[in-house]
Amino acid sequence: MDYYAVNAGEVAAELNTNVCRGLTRAQAQRRLSEDGENKLAEKKKSNVFVRFLMQFRDFMVITLLIAAAISFATARLEDNGSYIDPIIILVIVIVNAIVGVVQESRAERALDKLKELSAPDATVLRDGEVQKLPASSIVRGDVLLLSTGDRVAADARLIESVGLKMNESSLTGEALPVVKSASARLEASTPLAERSNCIYAASTVLAGHARAIVTHTAMDTQIGRIADMLGKEKVPLTPLQLRLEKISKVLGLGAIGICAVVFLLGVLRHDGLLNSFMLSVSLAVAAIPEGLPAVVTIVLSSGVSVMAKNKAIIRRLTAVEALGSATYICSDKTGTLTQNKMTVSRLFSAYGETAINSDEGRKILRTAALCCNATATRGEPTEVAVVSAAGGVDLNAVRLDEEPFSSEKKMMSVTVRLGEETLTVVKGAPEKVLAMCRFSGNAYVFNDRMADEGLRVLAVAVRQADAFDFVGLIGIEDPERKEAAQAVALCKQAGITPVMITGDNPRTAAAIAVRLGITEKGRPAVTGAKLDMLSDSELCETVKKERVFARVSPEHKVRIVKALRANGEVTAMTGDGVNDAPALKAADIGCAMGKCGTQVAKGAADIVLADDNFATIVRAVREGRGIYDNIRKVIHFLLSSNIGEIILVFVAGLIGMPAPMLPIQLLWTNLVTDSLPAMALGTEKTDSDIMNRPPVDPKKGLFSKGGWLDIALEGVFIGALALLGFAVGCSLWGVQVGRTVCFCTMSIGELVHALNSRSERSLFRIGWFSNRRMNLAFVVCILLQVGVVMLDGAARLFGVVPLSGIQWLLVAALCAALPVAVEISKALKA
Repeated sequence: MDYYAVNAGEVAAELNTNVCRGLTRAQAQRRLSEDGENKLAEKKKSNVFVRFLMQFRDFMVITLLIAAAISFATARLEDNGSYIDPIIILVIVIVNAIVGVVQESRAERALDKLKELSAPDATVLRDGEVQKLPASSIVRGDVLLLSTGDRVAADARLIESVGLKMNESSLTGEALPVVKSASARLEASTPLAERSNCIYAASTVLAGHARAIVTHTAMDTQIGRIADMLGKEKVPLTPLQLRLEKISKVLGLGAIGICAVVFLLGVLRHDGLLNSFMLSVSLAVAAIPEGLPAVVTIVLSSGVSVMAKNKAIIRRLTAVEALGSATYICSDKTGTLTQNKMTVSRLFSAYGETAINSDEGRKILRTAALCCNATATRGEPTEVAVVSAAGGVDLNAVRLDEEPFSSEKKMMSVTVRLGEETLTVVKGAPEKVLAMCRFSGNAYVFNDRMADEGLRVLAVAVRQADAFDFVGLIGIEDPERKEAAQAVALCKQAGITPVMITGDNPRTAAAIAVRLGITEKGRPAVTGAKLDMLSDSELCETVKKERVFARVSPEHKVRIVKALRANGEVTAMTGDGVNDAPALKAADIGCAMGKCGTQVAKGAADIVLADDNFATIVRAVREGRGIYDNIRKVIHFLLSSNIGEIILVFVAGLIGMPAPMLPIQLLWTNLVTDSLPAMALGTEKTDSDIMNRPPVDPKKGLFSKGGWLDIALEGVFIGALALLGFAVGCSLWGVQVGRTVCFCTMSIGELVHALNSRSERSLFRIGWFSNRRMNLAFVVCILLQVGVVMLDGAARLFGVVPLSGIQWLLVAALCAALPVAVEISKALKA
């Protein structure tokens, strides 16, 4: 039954309760047994150890674990085997798993925060007696007694109400008080935000008192439905995670395939099972970029600190780059695009518009202020706006009588004494107040004009003798943030589509969206009622065209987000209320408000905006794009380097040469002389024109437009240079020197290649030494590499010998060929 669409008597009959005496104790006990306690259901949580183990499902992680196991086995087989390789790999994997568990734990806190909103107790009628009971024992049919300050324990239909105003911001997202009336008659199609004869769990009584019949408890309440959605929604993988997953599978399967081929070739050549196995292990170590997960985590972490300075607090690491891929930003209106501060913006007398600071304007405002129960800083927001604009209430006025606002009359009146004069002032809905006035001029026209502009309009009149005289119309709005329009324009310039999704009035939403440039004039907002009539496929088509959605429920927000994602869009969603939490979790990037946001919204979000500002999201998108670019450079560098190692080991094995590099040497190259410059690559400055580019197409791979070919060719060239160094070294000075020359050529060559990877443009244009962290990484890695070769203990550990001056010159010449080749390639493509 739609309890809001029938009268209170029918509700009482349906729920078999007595509006005067409430339920009997026996009825209440029976229903408690049938329906269960009035509590939000708790989802069974996995313990920390199980969640830790679940982090090892990733294909790259599985591949690393296999590599560690093989390295451990070979260390056992060799006489002087080293366990450093498997230990380092395991440390990397474990650290990444711990980071994953911490992030999951943060996400689960949203449901815990939602439970904190539940009322601790409730006042009810049972057997005709007023009783205060734990909220968990409330059942359907209970008669609630509510007064100012109470938090509602369950969804209920009002039986009677006096001056009742509710705060339903946790459900609707709108902070303005909601006037409720037990006598309101509503249609079955009335949206949640307009059901004025019902009250909902977790909402708060701001003023008045009431009696209501409980209609829904626990998970059947509106807040319970939100909890259910929040529990079911899974955090989607970001574009980078999806792409890395694909790369991991390709690398893992490719490594297994190549290792199998090399092992088989060794057996066929009668190299012996152990030698063939050791060669294939070397290839496995070369094929897998062991440092990639750690480097990506570190690069994302550096982005966290940068974004924090821009007032965007990151709660989930991968959201950093996901922002850079965003194609849609769905924003709430109140407080994000607007200032969340009601302000008087226009005034009309009977004859036309008047300035706020004119004599006529001050008269309208001061008269209206007499009929307000607020101060300039505290009270109902629209009244605060009026009193603030009026400069306060006349302190000489003595209030003699008051008739409070009611949803039936839609106005309030006061009688005051000002000196020798007694006045009756009326303030309220224009259609009600103007109908009482004997003359109002063009007030109806002015009212329609302001309403079309999305303003909330109040009419003011003063009683003279037996009739009311019209004083003026007051247009009040929550003005847009100064920087919002510019941020919207920058979004469009960057190829990102801004969308407004709000629980507010459709006319107000459309008017503000037009002024901000989100939509064009004359295009109405799509309401929640219309969304209910659309199938999922129809909604997917609708979200392609529409830019403003108003009077929407939490379910509508989730549907809109899912429709956009079904269309292949990477979607960012902003919100502050409990009602926003499911959509924040369902979006690719959930952005909660830091100032006015609820703890539930913050718990479900990936990013918290410290200043509640839409412009902050746009700045974060810019940083996200820069970080995505840098991660792409890191992966380009690491993959091309690993391909070089694969080519080196594979070709040497294919043509019957000794192993050019030992597994420990390959691991050193991957984890030290690759990882340090890779981290430095992650700190490259964001390109100045990055917001002039369209977003990264989520349907395309990480590297397009010949990117994979560049990686392969660069890898082949690196491998060829190292193999040439090995061949020359072996022929002139023997295998051990040849292996050392090869090791140094590979390590230092990859360091030089890190410089190449800084930009697709020439290094002469961006500056060879413009990245200080890269300069430091380069010098440190050179010193470490020289130390490994020239220090006796390290040389024995790594199986190398000190090199002479001529041999170092050979290494330098081979490494210098790499930037020359890459610069020629860049020049040809420019």
